Amino acid sequence: MAVGCGTHQAQIIDRDGAVISSADVLVEVEWTRVLDNISSARILVHPDGDCCASLARVRSWRHKLALSRNGRPVWEGPIVTPKWTAAGVEIKAYDVLAWLDRRVPHADVQFADDELAEIAKWLIDDGFAPDDPGHTVEIIEPTRIRGSREYEVDVGQTGDHLRDLAETGLDFTAVGSRILILPENYSARVGALTDEDFPDGLSITEDGAALATRWIVHGKDDVKGEWGGTDPYYGLLEQTVEATSILDTASATGAARSRYGANYPSPIFLDSQQTTLSPDAAVDVPSLVPGWCVDVTTKATCRDISQALKILAVKVTEDGDGEAVAVQLTPTGA
Repeated sequence: MAVGCGTHQAQIIDRDGAVISSADVLVEVEWTRVLDNISSARILVHPDGDCCASLARVRSWRHKLALSRNGRPVWEGPIVTPKWTAAGVEIKAYDVLAWLDRRVPHADVQFADDELAEIAKWLIDDGFAPDDPGHTVEIIEPTRIRGSREYEVDVGQTGDHLRDLAETGLDFTAVGSRILILPENYSARVGALTDEDFPDGLSITEDGAALATRWIVHGKDDVKGEWGGTDPYYGLLEQTVEATSILDTASATGAARSRYGANYPSPIFLDSQQTTLSPDAAVDVPSLVPGWCVDVTTKATCRDISQALKILAVKVTEDGDGEAVAVQLTPTGA
């Protein structure tokens, strides 16, 4: 279905799988997808009598919101803020990754020279092991980066551990109940965009705050790794971080190299968040998944771009004025 032509459906689902309510009178819908973090969704419902009674039973974390677009599932996750007013019911939810911010490691574990994607999968599966709301993990492609990591039972939130791991060479995102793991430099395409696909304009931003020409990563005890140095173009910009789960110099050096590669040269971001894609854009909205790429050619600003850009975030809204789709993009590896 073309961009801007989507119609959404929503259901409230109990932990046991039963449908609590089908929110048929949707006034507003908004859902997002983001890379290496938790996405959100929001619906506003004007319920009739039967729907009102069922929506009165909605409880945070007990129930989840499931959204479909033209019959195709696009978003799912736990409800965190239901709000009842005389005008209707507003429901805010986060995706399946939100549970990992409420989980901790449940075992002591050490990884020695292991594939980062497998370490990430262990973190996710361990986080859900005592109480699984329903999830699957798919390693789309290995990162081909190996490292040594240590996690201790009950120390740190699992979601934080996963985000820290993503800083060293992998990406993750949630699509429904699926958690996808892929390399930071993954380059599979899901469409192509040109200036005509951004009828209201776009912005291109260079993020100088993220740039560093030398990275130093401090691991456990006296472990330290570094990458980079004084750059002939930028000069010297140094950044140091702590990652106490890293156990050896090789892993710390790999982490420093990954951070350097992700932020050099100074990253750029193409943002249509304040605009929307054209209905004629050659993309399939459910296929706009963070971590995948689109080919972009634009000369609308003083900085021309013609290259594959990675999807960082997607935002889809529908209200009385119709549907709008916005994307945020960045070069692969950034």
